[in-house]
Amino acid sequence: MDYVYGPGRNHLFVPGPVNIPEQVIRAMNRNNEDYRSPAVPALTKTLLEDVKKIFKTTSGTPFIIPTTGTGAWESALTNTLSPGDRIVSFLIGQFSLLWIDQQQRLNFNVDVIESDWGQGANLEVLASKLAADSSHSIKAICIVHNETATGVTNNLAAVRKLLDHYQHPALFLVDGVSSICALDFRMDEWGVDVALTGSQKALSMPTGMGFVCASPKALEASQTAKSVRVFFDWKDYLKFYKMGTYWPYTPSIQLLYGLRAALDLIFEEGLDNVIARHSRLAKATRLAVEAWGLKNCTQKEEWYSDTVTAVLVPPYIDSSEIVRRGWKRYNLSLGLGLNKVAGKVFRIGHLGNLNELQLLGCLAGVEMVLKDVGYPVKLGSGVAAACAYLQNTIPMIPSRI
Repeated sequence: MDYVYGPGRNHLFVPGPVNIPEQVIRAMNRNNEDYRSPAVPALTKTLLEDVKKIFKTTSGTPFIIPTTGTGAWESALTNTLSPGDRIVSFLIGQFSLLWIDQQQRLNFNVDVIESDWGQGANLEVLASKLAADSSHSIKAICIVHNETATGVTNNLAAVRKLLDHYQHPALFLVDGVSSICALDFRMDEWGVDVALTGSQKALSMPTGMGFVCASPKALEASQTAKSVRVFFDWKDYLKFYKMGTYWPYTPSIQLLYGLRAALDLIFEEGLDNVIARHSRLAKATRLAVEAWGLKNCTQKEEWYSDTVTAVLVPPYIDSSEIVRRGWKRYNLSLGLGLNKVAGKVFRIGHLGNLNELQLLGCLAGVEMVLKDVGYPVKLGSGVAAACAYLQNTIPMIPSRI
């Protein structure tokens, strides 16, 4: 029974947690099992092999940790760095802010490069810091690939290019929580040393799994890193990998089977097709926002996110009221503006197992909400703009041709 019942389905369009496909829900509807039996290690082995595919790595070592993205952050940091190490971290929104807070509380020497919210990482400042660091005191570069608070995607290939240009050995640590399995992500090609994501985003699962993938260079760094870690220690995982049992502690059996189903759906569609679908949904959303006469919080097209659109509202409207009205009247869940952009933006999440008609339902709901709060939107304008684009770009469903 729903805690607060509303007829029909809730239209979930926050940028995570996202809609869970029926196939994943059914796969998780099972009893507990003995994780020391032969079945669970056999399942885990295939999962680890397939998780590498979503990071686009052949050389990385994946870890599936019963945690959230925050725990995955901590795992990435504490396994590769020592207290007092200098790291460069980009502050561009709420989630990069939270990661920086964690870095500071773990006693790293955090060199923050801050940009206005709505802008991407300032790579010119990074270049100057790398050029000046002849002693290689910078031990890591930490960046959020996709900042969900502002709908900004950073250029990871450009960061790698700078590191290579200055021949700098700093580790390259990437938060891919709202990007991996939705945006183009190439761990090996871009020389990412640690990448991480969470189950509740583009994988379209419940919250509860953190995925960390470490390069050989990161594994080597973990041998000398002096940060205290227990639950997140990679050494414990690697020990059980060698034993063939894989788990240093009890995993969630249900989430493992859910992950199997989620990965199967992604691979059946094709990861590149999944990425293309997210690009299509994002473009349709931005066209709708433009048709409404509103602006994107993201200040340049090169930073546009394909998993979330943060929409700026006029000063006379509180964006929080848009979110409240959507949920109370239309059973539509939109993302709130956070911290510096609270009351100024609302966010439309368009990631995970989601199709075009679902998105159009959301856009129709947003139009009615905008009308409710006094914004002079022409009903149907955004939906029409999105439809005109989608009708010309949606491919046939491969399995139904």
